[in-house]
Amino acid sequence: MVEGLVIALVAVLCAGALYAASAARVIRQYERGVVLRLGRLRDDVRRPGLTMVVPGVDRLRKVNMQIVTMPVPAQDGITRDNVTVRVDAVIYFKVVDPSSAVIAVEDYRFAVSQMAQTSLRSIIGKSDLDDLLSNREKLNEGLEVMIDSPAVSWGVQIDRVEIKDVSLPETMKRSMARQAEADRERRARVINADAELQASKKLAQAAGEMSEQPAALQLRLLQTIVAVAAEKNSTLVLPFPVELLRFLERAQQQPAVEGAGAGRTGRQPSVNGATGQPPSSPGSESPLPEDEAPLPETRTAEKPAAPTPPAVPSSAEQPFAHH
Repeated sequence: MVEGLVIALVAVLCAGALYAASAARVIRQYERGVVLRLGRLRDDVRRPGLTMVVPGVDRLRKVNMQIVTMPVPAQDGITRDNVTVRVDAVIYFKVVDPSSAVIAVEDYRFAVSQMAQTSLRSIIGKSDLDDLLSNREKLNEGLEVMIDSPAVSWGVQIDRVEIKDVSLPETMKRSMARQAEADRERRARVINADAELQASKKLAQAAGEMSEQPAALQLRLLQTIVAVAAEKNSTLVLPFPVELLRFLERAQQQPAVEGAGAGRTGRQPSVNGATGQPPSSPGSESPLPEDEAPLPETRTAEKPAAPTPPAVPSSAEQPFAHH
């Protein structure tokens, strides 16, 4: 009798252990448990730790509450300014309502991925190329709003969306490189012109100061010679003073003016064809030395002209012939 009781007790204990083993569930700290009893959702969400369910009656679904990092495949699209680009992104989201993530959508990961791809293509078509390259923060915010609106009903919260890479065609890259190079060259020319303007103003002020003190130009010339000699070159460059050039130019202009005046009052041709001397004053000396007296005028003998043949009357002037 006692042996039968012991055997029954052991059987009950074994059955209880088997029931407890099949009914016990362990939920991790980053998970939540959703229980479906006979297909109906239980209101209570199981917390982390050891929990019990009814074997064969309850079905436990574990939902990960961690932030999920999901890459969005690269999408080809045409921007608003008709440029073909290829854009990929990355999305960060997490589940905030385990019951809605299990009941409202079949697979919330796949749903979020498809919504992200669709929203990314829509953002590409509404944006310009400059916005995709330089104004990504605004596009990220717009993309996050577009994905977060339907994801709220799925119990999913979009943490952030980032556009990762924008691929451009090679022709567009070359065009942008030429545009950037031209812009940099324009800015360099503007800076150079501004520097020339400022330098010209300073040089004009320096020229005004040197014009008041002529010795300053000589000192500047000596400083230039010292600067050239400090390079230890075999050739010495000596600047030529501008004042000396002006002096030589004035000296060449004076004889030219005197020669032009003498030409206006010079010799006059005589009647016989010889050049005559200008009338001299009583007190003036002869322009020719004494041993060089003017040669007497010589005349060449004229040759007698050849006899002119008699003129032959023309056919119109001849009388008519008598036959």
